[in-house]
Amino acid sequence: MIKIQLFFILFFIKASTLAQVTYDDRVYLPGIKSVEFYNTSKAQSFPVINLKSSDVLLLAFDDLKGGTRYLNYTIQHCDANWNPSQLSPTEYLQSFTDDRITDYRYSSNTFQKYTHYEVTFPNQSIIPKLSGNYLLKVYIDGDVNKMVLTRRFYVLDSKVSISASVQPSNNNALRQSNQKINFNVNYGGLLVQNPNTDIRALVLQNGRTDKAQMNTQPANIRGSQLIYNDVNTNDFAGGNEFRHFDLRSLKLNSDRVGRIFRDTANTVILLGDPNRNQSAYSFQYDNNGNFYILNQDGQNPKIDADYVHVYFSLAGNKNDNDGAAYIVGKFNNFELNEQSKMQFDSGRARFYTDLYLKQGVYDYEYIWIDKNTKVPDEIAFEGSYYETENDYQILVYFRRPGARYEELVGYTLLNTTKR
Repeated sequence: MIKIQLFFILFFIKASTLAQVTYDDRVYLPGIKSVEFYNTSKAQSFPVINLKSSDVLLLAFDDLKGGTRYLNYTIQHCDANWNPSQLSPTEYLQSFTDDRITDYRYSSNTFQKYTHYEVTFPNQSIIPKLSGNYLLKVYIDGDVNKMVLTRRFYVLDSKVSISASVQPSNNNALRQSNQKINFNVNYGGLLVQNPNTDIRALVLQNGRTDKAQMNTQPANIRGSQLIYNDVNTNDFAGGNEFRHFDLRSLKLNSDRVGRIFRDTANTVILLGDPNRNQSAYSFQYDNNGNFYILNQDGQNPKIDADYVHVYFSLAGNKNDNDGAAYIVGKFNNFELNEQSKMQFDSGRARFYTDLYLKQGVYDYEYIWIDKNTKVPDEIAFEGSYYETENDYQILVYFRRPGARYEELVGYTLLNTTKR
């Protein structure tokens, strides 16, 4: 009897653990790598599509376990804060509630064997019929408790116009380091009863949810125009251009590659990284944190790009007694966890780590977390400068009086170098 009770206790503990879903970009299985999710009009673009249009999103990822899994996917409508909307799937889906991923291929001529999966939607099976925030869920064997990954995306029904600009911070102490975003929203096409409560706007830096500011009220209202220019809001640290490395070829060294070893596995040692928190800005091209799967030595990087053990080292002028260093980028969803945490070599006074990455071009940066404050600090290793090139996404949400969900009625992309 005790054994039976123990079995059911363990079963329910496991089931409740599996059922937990984070409404953010997450990977739940360790063998799932190289997740790409974007509007097919441009590789690695922000995942926003227009409602009832020909826009298509692509999801692609590798399963290092190999073989074939029975994978399903569905989408869930959410509000602007990424809480599930009070809607049933039949209210926001035009067709079926889920579908199976049937497009998969096995790797070819690679040390690391993997299965590459892809799906594009909206398609005949999955069609959203309402605008707003959505969470894409991929799971095993038709069981939503066996989650593989989740990804956020946005469906736009454009009903407002947005004009935006970037300028130095209003705070004199931050004018050389911060970028202040001011914007106006013209809602003339909407029947708005109270613009202070019915409309809110979200500003993202480089599409990052960890660098987002929600505007719940405008600073001023002029007729049907909402003005967001409060001196204390939408003031972002400019950061620095992302560091990068190029693994498109394993036959020759790129500008950041120190050595390449190819025997029973691929290993790359990158040149050491310095602390870039300097007094002056130094320009370099970057991809705003993105990564691109590419292989110059093959024909199809989706299945013939190989995986590589990439070794990083950082002279951060800090040590592990004071805190911890992390390496982040779009490739790991900018997550600060044990996988992105770096080790400290006291003999060399450097932080180091190795990551298992697919061939391509990668942006990355280092984050410091002080052991006392526990606050992520991007500036400690990278610095922050007003001149840094960044993308800002502005999304406008509207909740009609009495409605049970928020519509996404406006979107614009602002680049700091195109003013």
